Amino acid sequence: MAHDTPPRWDRKMQQRLSRGEAAALGELYDQFAVLVHGMAHRVLDDEEAADQITREVFARVWEHPEDFEPRKESLRSWIASLTRQLAVQRLRQLHQERNGPAEQVEEHVQAASAAARADYIVTSMPASLRAALELAYIHRRDYRQTAAHLGVTEDEARRRLRLGLQLLSTASKGALPQLGRPGLGSQR
Repeated sequence: MAHDTPPRWDRKMQQRLSRGEAAALGELYDQFAVLVHGMAHRVLDDEEAADQITREVFARVWEHPEDFEPRKESLRSWIASLTRQLAVQRLRQLHQERNGPAEQVEEHVQAASAAARADYIVTSMPASLRAALELAYIHRRDYRQTAAHLGVTEDEARRRLRLGLQLLSTASKGALPQLGRPGLGSQR
């Protein structure tokens, strides 16, 4: 389920972190630790490394809350981007230490990065889109069956599938879309 946060919450959280409120960091950790750890694990495929990245992400957020720009992105997207950046850096470092060919390193990094972005997108998209995609692509239902199962019109089922696929297509482009923003039908 998506953990969308309103922009106002994001700004207040940044202000609290800037004032050094340890409770704010605890709340932020409770809200986003699963996302951070999951993304790091997806990129690195290593529990210990994912734990370390999780610590690094929250340490960076604590030390530099001013780096977050609420007008540009949500706090969730900023933390996800930071996680991806640190995990990919760690992955490159690990591959270089193993002296793998540069081409193979970059291929592996790109594949892991795209997979992490796709995971982020799927877990962040509104439940209505996620349910439609799951029915269509995991349970192999066509849009008519999907519409009937969800209790929506066929046009609405097609719209949800199309929007869900559009969001997923951004995973290969390296962007983390602004999910949970107006126009995407986010739910809280």
